[in-house]
This record gives sequence, structure tokens and C-alpha cells, in this order.
Amino acid sequence: MVFLRYVAIGDSFTEGVGDPDPERPNGLRGWADRVAEVLAKQPGIGPGEFGYANLGIRGRKMRQIIDQQIEPAVALAPDLITIYSGANDILRPKVDIDGLLADYDAAIARLASTGATVVMFTAYDPGISALFRPVRGRMAIYNEGVREIADNHGALIADMWRMRDVPAWAIWDTDRMHLNSFGHSHIAIAVLDRLGIDHGLLEPDLPARPELTSAEVRRQNVAWAKEHAAPWVHRRLTGRSSGDTVTAKRPTYGPID
Repeated sequence: MVFLRYVAIGDSFTEGVGDPDPERPNGLRGWADRVAEVLAKQPGIGPGEFGYANLGIRGRKMRQIIDQQIEPAVALAPDLITIYSGANDILRPKVDIDGLLADYDAAIARLASTGATVVMFTAYDPGISALFRPVRGRMAIYNEGVREIADNHGALIADMWRMRDVPAWAIWDTDRMHLNSFGHSHIAIAVLDRLGIDHGLLEPDLPARPELTSAEVRRQNVAWAKEHAAPWVHRRLTGRSSGDTVTAKRPTYGPID
């Protein structure tokens, strides 16, 4: 199938946080841009025929994504939609997962009603992360709900929970919360494979894992706690978001290089 109008919906995962590129909107590339680059070169597509919009904004919770991105996405009449939502809700101290999934089901029903191909994602397994391990059970329950929603509405799943082919340490940025460039490349390939799109993309070589002493690990952990964990917790406690001053990097269709 040839896709001509692709809209990406979501939070920092969709926006591309962790994959910097100063030449692109919001200074980010990300897996969705990488997918769009391949789709724009599908056989039979002429110059200017393919359009790509990315409505993802970091820090957005599900209700914000539903209220701010679903109808603008539908208005663009896409033939392909990717959506990731829910992780920022699950990480809050309290969350109604059943209510969250009910809202998500309604949103996916709306997107599927357009006739577009819809690609959803499960959350990544946070088992190795000391920070996120306490919410691993929540993630697993949420993921089962996502799979059921996809079944109900004919959506495709890019199942990050089951991605075990690369080590987790290789895909995370230094903030330990977002994918790095390697991780974004890995997800782009997974999405294209799920769509059955011939792409020719190759997994980048695994970065070398540094051999650190116990003292060096402790210093890294202290630095990470000060630079990333503490500000993240402070935003949660004060009701602020890293995306409060951020706008969608591609609010309407445009070409992709």
C-alpha cells in the first residue's frame, strides 16, 4: 500500500526527543521523521505528492493528546496515522488505568472511522530501570488494554514491550527517559516492518558499552539525579510540563527531506 498523507500523534516519543537535529523543526528528528522519509520515496509517488504532519508535543498526557490532536489529525484526512499516548499518565502517582483505556478506545475508534491505517504502540518494558521499575505492573496492564483496543478497531501494533533484540542500555538517551538516536532508528524500522513497507534501512551498529568502575557508576547516577530526575520530579509536583512552551513541529502537511 502506498501512503500519501501521514500524521503522527503523541508526546515526546512522537516529537522525537532524544534524537537532536538542529536543521529540523523543534531541533529534533525522531523515528516518525525517519518513517516519513522512507514513505516519501515510495515507488510511484511524484514530487509534492507526499505530505507529513507531526502533532506530538513532549509532556502531553492522554486527555491533552485527545483534546488537542485527534480532531486536527482527522481534519487533515490522513491515510496513515501513528499514535502513542498514556505513558505520561502512568508515571503519575495516581492513575485510573481503566478510565485511561476507555478514553483511548474512543480516540482510536474516531481515528479508525476515517479509514486511515492506524499504528499504535505498547509501552517499553521498564524492568531494568530503577526509576520506572515500580510502575512495571501498570505498564503491563496498560499494554494489554492497548492490544485489545487495537483488536477492536483493526489497528496495527508496534509492540515495544516485546522488543528484545537490542539491549535496553543501547536505546536510551542520557536522561534515561527518552530514546536516543539509535533507539529512534530502531523504532522507525519496527514501524516500517509492521506496515510491510520495503525500506532498506539497516540497524546502526550498537554503540560500545563503556566499562565503568563502581565509583564511576555512582558519579554518573548522582549527576543524572541532579540533571534529569530532580527536575522531572519537580515538574510533576508543581503541575508543570517540559512541553508547556512547545508547539507541534509539523502542524500541517509538508515535505520531508
